Amino acid sequence: MSPSAAASAIDLRSDTVTRPTPGMRAAIAEAVVGDDVYDDDPTIHALQDRVAGLAGKAAGLFVPSGTMGNQIAVHVQTEPGDEVLLERGSHIFNYESGGAASLSGVQLHPLAGVRGALDPASVLAAVRDSDVHAPPARLLCLENTHNRAGGAIVPLATLVATAEAARGRGLRVHLDGARLWNAVAATGVPIPRWSAPFDTVMMCFSKGLGAPVGSILLGDAATIARARRVRKRLGGGMRQAGMLAAACLYGLDHHVERLADDHRRARRLAELIATTPGLACDPASVETNIVLIEVTDPAWDGAAVVAALAALGVRVATFGPRTVRAVTHLDIDDTAIERAGEGFARLAVDGIQAPM
Repeated sequence: MSPSAAASAIDLRSDTVTRPTPGMRAAIAEAVVGDDVYDDDPTIHALQDRVAGLAGKAAGLFVPSGTMGNQIAVHVQTEPGDEVLLERGSHIFNYESGGAASLSGVQLHPLAGVRGALDPASVLAAVRDSDVHAPPARLLCLENTHNRAGGAIVPLATLVATAEAARGRGLRVHLDGARLWNAVAATGVPIPRWSAPFDTVMMCFSKGLGAPVGSILLGDAATIARARRVRKRLGGGMRQAGMLAAACLYGLDHHVERLADDHRRARRLAELIATTPGLACDPASVETNIVLIEVTDPAWDGAAVVAALAALGVRVATFGPRTVRAVTHLDIDDTAIERAGEGFARLAVDGIQAPM
């Protein structure tokens, strides 16, 4: 796809592809900055304090990415040789390049879940007896909303019960809340209730809130102090990063309530795709801004569907050999959704040649 074609395409690959709005660009340009490695950037402090207060946590640390936030959380709450329990489809297990093993020397123990949710009993069963042959379980990582489950919201009661089960066995508990803002918008349950069961929480600004860069790690003061040192060690200490924090603050002020529009548009897209022969999509399963589409025509596969849609000006992503993912976001309006639906419908008319 040429640069001009890419610019005009309807880009549903991820909610990370958003571009700063004019208001956000103005906030970036006007930001008061310092040197955050010296801990004297006032806009960074404003962001960290504000989000920590929103989440009911003592402290926060601005980090370049959600992956870094998750990996720092693992690092500061474990020792090499420990075991980390998590759900099999989780981002930390599937999409962070083996960081937990490489950076922290821990063993990941994936557990089977249902739409991203773990049964507390399965967590209890996975905690091994104290024996020199077995790695000690130190940390449970949960995810909400759940990416590979199609943006599913893990129910608060389930999160609480699972966290309590882990904590009862001496584990700390981390939440990958990259899209926690979406769970808040979809349910009306405020952030402090989602955050309360967890020792550490990571949230992204560069997805639904539309900031170009940035996530935050939240926790108690001692944990975040350790996290700050690890961030520096990983190369995540930034200088005049207040410009980035200003974009995040703008997103908090202007882009949280509008997440409901993304959810509505995702359900509309799912309804349009559900009528396309050769594809399967359940609108009832769309709880937030992620739509998963299964390729049912045996002559097609996920890569071929993605390529065919790209030629029609609709960009989506493969999410498995026969699964395609579409994500609504700040840059996608109602007209774009209808045009995307037309692109999917066109597949049934034209057909595609899959590289089988």
